[in-house]
This record gives sequence, C-alpha cells and structure tokens, in this order.
Amino acid sequence: MTSMQANGITIEYETFGDRAGRPILLIMGLGSQMTRWEEEFCQNLAGRGHFVIRFDNRDVGLSTHFHEAGLPNVQKAMAASLTGEPVEAPYTLDDMADDAVGLLDGLGIPKAHVCGVSMGGMIAQAMAIRHPDRLLSMISIMSRTGDPAEPQARPEAMAVLLAPTPTEREAALDHMVKTRRTIGSPGFPFDEADTRKKAARDYDRAFDPAGVTRQLVAVLAHGNRKPALASVRLPTLVIHGADDPLVPVEAGRITAEAVPGAEILIIEGMGHDLPIGVWPRVTEAISGFTSKAQG
Repeated sequence: MTSMQANGITIEYETFGDRAGRPILLIMGLGSQMTRWEEEFCQNLAGRGHFVIRFDNRDVGLSTHFHEAGLPNVQKAMAASLTGEPVEAPYTLDDMADDAVGLLDGLGIPKAHVCGVSMGGMIAQAMAIRHPDRLLSMISIMSRTGDPAEPQARPEAMAVLLAPTPTEREAALDHMVKTRRTIGSPGFPFDEADTRKKAARDYDRAFDPAGVTRQLVAVLAHGNRKPALASVRLPTLVIHGADDPLVPVEAGRITAEAVPGAEILIIEGMGHDLPIGVWPRVTEAISGFTSKAQG
C-alpha cells in the first residue's frame, strides 16, 4: 500500500495486476476501509484481466481524516434530508468523487471502470454525473439514487447503522460483528470468527467513528441523484442482493431504471455485504461487463 496527494488530501491506495489490463477503481462503502475489498477478491479481478485499484475514502483508513470538522448532528441532518432542506456537511459525495478522479490523475489513468458498493456506489454515480469522460463504465452494487421516495432500510438495519460505536476495542469488535450479522447475507454462511478477525484488523489499522458520521452526513447532503442519472450515457451495471435489509432491492431496481440502458443483476440470498460465496458470480459479472464495455 502507498499514498499520494490528490484533490488536496492524502489518499492511501493499493493496486493489483498488470497495469496494461482493464483499469477498475473499487470504491468502498460507509465507514469501510479499502481492506474490505478483500485481497483475494482483488486478485480474482486481476486474474480476469483487470488492473485493480482499491483505496481508502477520506475519513477512513489511512487517508486524510477531517478531525477539525468535528462531529455533525446526524439527527438534524436526517430531518433536513427528509424535508428537502439543505444539509450542513463538511463535504459531500461530490468531493469524494473528485478525490477518486484525483487518484486516477495521480496514477496517470485517463479512464477507468468504476465499481462502488453502497456509499461507494453513490460516489460512482456522482463520478458518472460530474466526470463522465473519466469513466469507461459504472458498476453500482447494493446502492441507491438518494431519492427520498425509495424504500428505506428495515428498522433493525437502521438501528445498527445509527447506533454509537463503542470506543473500547473488544466492545467495538462486538458491535462490528453484530452489525455485519444484522445487515449481511441470509443466504450464505455467517463466519463469526472470520468477521471478528477482519473487524480487529480494521480497528487496529484505523478507528475513527466520527469520520464515519461525517461520511454519513455527506451522503445525506448529496441529495437525490435520480434526475441527473437520466443524463448518464455510460455502460452501467447494477448488482443488488434480493435480501438486502439496509438498501432494499427495490432501490437497486430504481437505480437501474434511472440510467438509460443499465443492466441489472439480482442475487438471491445476498444482503448488504459481499460474502465469499458471491465472489465467483460477482467477479464473473463484473469481468464480462467490463470486457463488453471496453469493446
């Protein structure tokens, strides 16, 4: 892993595969470090002809954290978002999209396939809207358009998302495991030991609950992308779990309908995560799609 200065911040990143391969930028979701794009998953994509780039979004991992911005008021931001009022935020998804473009600039990559999960999918959408000339294609996984009329999360999923994360290590790991169990994929085995191991890895690498809160407010502040997505003319693939409790599958269908010509893949048993059991299907779908999109 290494870092660079881009868009006025430090971005930590890592690459896999031959630089001559199809470039694909992987963008993680809310509060998730780039390590959540597991190395084996990245190597699988690299083995299918991609030059894979994973990175830490701002406010997580080893990229710049906006400590000076403090802790936003989430309840106030949510209330404003639901009523269509402006949301006060240190930054929005547009800034995070510009971070990603800055990373591509630093790597000397004029265009890339861009694949994001959850909030990362929203960032990919923002990139497609703001910087369509920098994308070869867009892949939006378990994400949404931000339209407040879309179906919302199940109460239990929203509860774990908004619950304060304990700061003490073991309590924090317990919370992370509970969150993954609640929003994860009911159709695939849940490996609690492995989940806890990866939560410990991420806690020890970088732990900043306030940064996660700032990212959440950035999502709320970005608003509804659905009208702007109608103007996107990029090859687009939407992947969504049929059993996602946090971002219901209907939101995935709405995302696909918002982008002209978008394809959609719905995976039975998949929730709001990428368990190892879905990797073959997801990597095959991504690889087939990028091969076709690249021509």
